[in-house]
Amino acid sequence: MTTGLVAVVGPTATGKSDLGVELARELGGEVVNADAMQLYRGLDVGTAKLTATERAGVPHHLLDVLDVTETASVADYQVRARAVVEELIAAGRTPVLTGGSGLYVQAVLDELEFPGTDPRLRAELEDELDRLGPHALHARLAAVDPAAAQVVLASNGRRIVRALEVVALTGRPFPARLRTDGVPRYGAVLLGVDRDTAELDVRIARRVARMFAAGIVEETRGLLPGLREGLTASRALGYQQVLGALDGGGDLGAAAASTVLATRRFVRRQRSWFRRDKRIHWLDGAAPDLTGRALRHLAATAAR
Repeated sequence: MTTGLVAVVGPTATGKSDLGVELARELGGEVVNADAMQLYRGLDVGTAKLTATERAGVPHHLLDVLDVTETASVADYQVRARAVVEELIAAGRTPVLTGGSGLYVQAVLDELEFPGTDPRLRAELEDELDRLGPHALHARLAAVDPAAAQVVLASNGRRIVRALEVVALTGRPFPARLRTDGVPRYGAVLLGVDRDTAELDVRIARRVARMFAAGIVEETRGLLPGLREGLTASRALGYQQVLGALDGGGDLGAAAASTVLATRRFVRRQRSWFRRDKRIHWLDGAAPDLTGRALRHLAATAAR
């Protein structure tokens, strides 16, 4: 069976990473990371980054490429990821794009253009965000771009700032709702992995318990002070909650509980994002023959 790019997407804790490795082994491919927080060096325990043993000899790309003080950029990721994908395809290797960061996946597969940034304008908007709060800026966004305001959460200050910046720089609406009905690049086949909500809630609770037992607190301390300075990395699930506990008196039990709740909310947002994409073929992560089902779908798609 020959295939182009395979994308393995879906919510956190469904089993995407393991499936990505298995498919890469079966297809003679390599994994390309599409998890925004796994781009960071040092964010290992809390992001459930696969260990060298768990990678089973399969090369992984775009892991550990940013320092925690750097701000992740979808535009930069698009350039890097497409370069890796094209190198793999030219070498006869199947890229297996694996992760739950929806915009990062689409940046590789769809025709997305990212307007530039203006440091002075961005600084002014961020200053207003600090002084006025996200809801005030969201009201402004609703006045200049009502469609974007319907999609961008009123609490998401960073995205509101970016939307206002794009509108000011380009005079065009902010592309807050992305089209997912086009033909994906690289002949990509999109596989989604999900699980029953009740089962996934249990898996999330167990995963967070393992994170805290495996040393996410110590890992967080070891990344200071840089982690606290990073605009993106400091918001990673688990690390954000641990930082809050360390700054506020050290209630790590509450930090763990908060991480569980925040992860469940994040899963709902991931589901909402990916379920809009009708190109995705969904698989039950609990199926005992998950890899076999994925391979059969890929074979059927290649035979068309």
